Amino acid sequence: MNNIPEGKQRFGFVDQFRGFVGVLMLVGHSSYYFNSIWNDLDPFDPLFSSWGQFALRYMGYLCAPGFLMMAGAMVWWSYHRRVAKGTSDMKARWHIIQRGIFLIILQMIFVNSSWGGFKVFQPWHLGIIASIGTAMILLTLIIKMKWQVQLLIALTILVIHPFLLMIPYNPDVIWSRVLMQTFIDAGEFNKYPVLPWFALATLGSVMATGWLREWSTYNKRIYMSFAIAAIAFLFAVAIRIGRGWGNIFTYSDFGSYSFFLDQKYPPSLYISLLSFAAVVALVGCFIVIGKIAPKLLQIFSIPGKVPLFFYITHLAILGIVVKRFGLFYREGGVITSLIGAAIMLVIMLPLCIWFYKLKRSSNNYIISLM
Repeated sequence: MNNIPEGKQRFGFVDQFRGFVGVLMLVGHSSYYFNSIWNDLDPFDPLFSSWGQFALRYMGYLCAPGFLMMAGAMVWWSYHRRVAKGTSDMKARWHIIQRGIFLIILQMIFVNSSWGGFKVFQPWHLGIIASIGTAMILLTLIIKMKWQVQLLIALTILVIHPFLLMIPYNPDVIWSRVLMQTFIDAGEFNKYPVLPWFALATLGSVMATGWLREWSTYNKRIYMSFAIAAIAFLFAVAIRIGRGWGNIFTYSDFGSYSFFLDQKYPPSLYISLLSFAAVVALVGCFIVIGKIAPKLLQIFSIPGKVPLFFYITHLAILGIVVKRFGLFYREGGVITSLIGAAIMLVIMLPLCIWFYKLKRSSNNYIISLM
């Protein structure tokens, strides 16, 4: 592939954005474990007692699309960089497939049980990590296609997904529940169905063509990111105004509080486009800040270089401390949640530095997949 450097290269804004999204997720997880509002929270009710509680709940909406899009971008980069270095097409794809399989297994044997502090082994559930892994595997089928074709595939999936949600099924029938909730619907077996999230991962691959190859200057990355984000936002608003296809929940008035809130599990077409616009715009902001004040965002690079390790480790620590030992489980509020997140960051940052050094020097197969 032309214009792909043969040597190792890191893109600072990618690491920083992944780290930022990881920190947002840490705050959300801290709220989940420490915030008493979760004792009575209706996940379908957008109303909260304070702006602080509102922010804690909805800042996490950026995390899943951020992770999926960055995973898609890195799949694109990994494949084309390996091919440019002389790796065969199949070996480059197999490297990605192995990591995807690893993520699915990791979800089932580690992540699921970590939520409860490993008190109970709970393999029969899928989640965000498994969704990322499956999306990576599916991306290998289209990774050589031109970005225009990938874009068409992603948009087609997002457009037909609302219609697929109309397929009737009985969630009490295991095979029906597993099939539908693996790919289309959200429920007890899986909150992150593959199809809509694979579409966002594919959009991440599309954006990688520009961010990591075609847009060779900072200015072009910035201008194109903001322009694409603006176009996607306008399409999302147009769909929301339509009050029909692509919308799950209704709203009162244009620009109202309810106008910007729609279903995430599974994501509506409106939320998918809005999330895409938000991720692209924020990446553009990170590129701007990196150009003006490069040291300002460096702290996010620490978890951003090892995002999977950051995710599974902080979740395991919280699960063990809070659920296994029963410390402060949903006894606090906004302040308690933020204090918990701050303490976890103090713990996690040096662990991430250590693991990044270990990963760079180790030849261990499992560590290489992390």
